[in-house]
Amino acid sequence: MTAYNVVRFRTKPSKEQAFVEKHKTIALNAAGFRKGALIKTGERTFCFVGEWNDMDSLAAARPSMIGILDGFRDMLEDLGGDLGVTDPVSGEVVADIS
Repeated sequence: MTAYNVVRFRTKPSKEQAFVEKHKTIALNAAGFRKGALIKTGERTFCFVGEWNDMDSLAAARPSMIGILDGFRDMLEDLGGDLGVTDPVSGEVVADIS
């Protein structure tokens, strides 16, 4: 069953463009990864949405995704509330909407 992961970020002041540019160079060559998109949600705030074949593929790719995050972690601001610099969620599709 198709799965998605969504990760919320907030960049440090003056790091917004570098964060976007870094994402343009990312290649996640993980089994089951279909596609992803970085979405600007506000001033210095973004969400990444990834589409996966299934939850097993997504789970197996977590170490690779953490490695990618480590490449731009220094550009991110702590989100507060004990979240750290990311607010990740993931799950399986329960309804397809056309």
